[in-house]
Amino acid sequence: MSDHDQQQNFVLGFLVALIALVILFVVGIAFWHQGARAVPAGARPAAAAAPAAAPATTTSVAEVTETVTVVIPDGASIRVADGVVNFYFATGSADLAPRAAEALAAVIKGVESGRRAVVSGFHDTTGDPVLNEQLAKQRADTVRDVLVGLGVPASKVDLQKPAVTAGSGNDAEARRVEVRLVD
Repeated sequence: MSDHDQQQNFVLGFLVALIALVILFVVGIAFWHQGARAVPAGARPAAAAAPAAAPATTTSVAEVTETVTVVIPDGASIRVADGVVNFYFATGSADLAPRAAEALAAVIKGVESGRRAVVSGFHDTTGDPVLNEQLAKQRADTVRDVLVGLGVPASKVDLQKPAVTAGSGNDAEARRVEVRLVD
């Protein structure tokens, strides 16, 4: 096996491990938040117990009505605008941006309200077109897998290959997965 093959195997292994770590982190945070709400009041430590007269509160996800952009230095980011959630990816990567939780929560809320999530992967025009197609699909699979891992029924998430997978805009805008909520 040549040094190039070994390097390629190492990079692929590293990427798979990184994707798994991101997915586990997001799922772990979701379970942690879910578990914090599910703990009965009697099971909480005395310092954390709410006064008996205080009304019960619930946590809800606010509907996104404005454009929100989170930029991560390595090129991965999230943008929510006009009912479309765009997950942007770094060059050659299928890893979600670390702060994708709010965008994922907006998609989950939309699905919980009876809508379906249509997930489409796009790529930039640099490099090998065949590899770019595969990477666009990997990115879409990653978003779908994280949504399903967070409790969205797989039947409510549709992977849809766009007619033209080469995204519009500059290369950073082209490397994306779009999630549209449809009725």
